[in-house]
Amino acid sequence: MSATRSRTPSEPADAHGGELPERTVRQWIVLWAGVLLLVVGCLAASHWQWNRYVARSAAIDLIESNYASAPVPIDNLLPGPGATVDPDDVWRSVTVHGHYDPERTALLRNRPVNGQASFHVLVPFVTDAGTVLVVNRGWLQYDAGSAGPSAVPAPPSGETTITVRLRANEPASTRGAPAGQVQAINVGQVLDAGTAGGERADGLGYDAYGSLASEDPAPAEPIFALPRPDTDPGSHLSYTFQWLVFAVGGFVGVLVLLRREKQERVLVELDGTEHPFAAGPAAPGGRRRRDGSARVPSAEEIEDALIDAQDAR
Repeated sequence: MSATRSRTPSEPADAHGGELPERTVRQWIVLWAGVLLLVVGCLAASHWQWNRYVARSAAIDLIESNYASAPVPIDNLLPGPGATVDPDDVWRSVTVHGHYDPERTALLRNRPVNGQASFHVLVPFVTDAGTVLVVNRGWLQYDAGSAGPSAVPAPPSGETTITVRLRANEPASTRGAPAGQVQAINVGQVLDAGTAGGERADGLGYDAYGSLASEDPAPAEPIFALPRPDTDPGSHLSYTFQWLVFAVGGFVGVLVLLRREKQERVLVELDGTEHPFAAGPAAPGGRRRRDGSARVPSAEEIEDALIDAQDAR
């Protein structure tokens, strides 16, 4: 009976008698570079989602604190022509007295309301002081097969008192639009889009606009009121933690892979060593259950026993 030669770590063999190759330096570098790239990418995505969550939470807090605020005169928040709304005052309510200038009505296109295609009706409002505030009065449905609504209900005529919620002026849009329409609520573009042109408002407009809350007197024909702004926080926070889990999982996954490779290498290097559980019930860990059947050892027990067997040789 020939003796079994034990293999040294430098002579590992696979289950078929061939050598089990060690990883090269290049392979190690590629492996850990890939892990590092995965972890860094996941952490970057997590950080981006966290910033989105923080920004969204701040916007929701601002809406909750300002949307139902008691109205104040517009001069308290916008002292004169060209004034911009303070970021902390967005959505605050102000009252304005004056009259609408319906001849300069413009329509905002491509701004859905609750998922429905719509036109927003933008009408300049001339205050008693002669300043001009662009007012978003509400929205109208698209007419099928039409580039615009068939009719736009007129605002109240004559002296009117309105309550609006202040909004920041939007950046000017570079996209074209049909005559009398705009792609953004930019005060300059809205006033220029009106049929009477924007000359009369030069230097008189506020650098902000208002979302209509109420009109006194009420219009003869109402339009759809603007909905309350969305305060759904979205999924940014859950995505933040998901990306963190992916980062940790990627690192742990590689460690598990390396551990399995190590276990396989140990078993291959011990190829030819007498199996520690081959002797039956009398072998270490080979005790039988009460019903007389042999207990099946765990993989960890097998590995430990194999290593002990090699050390004892």
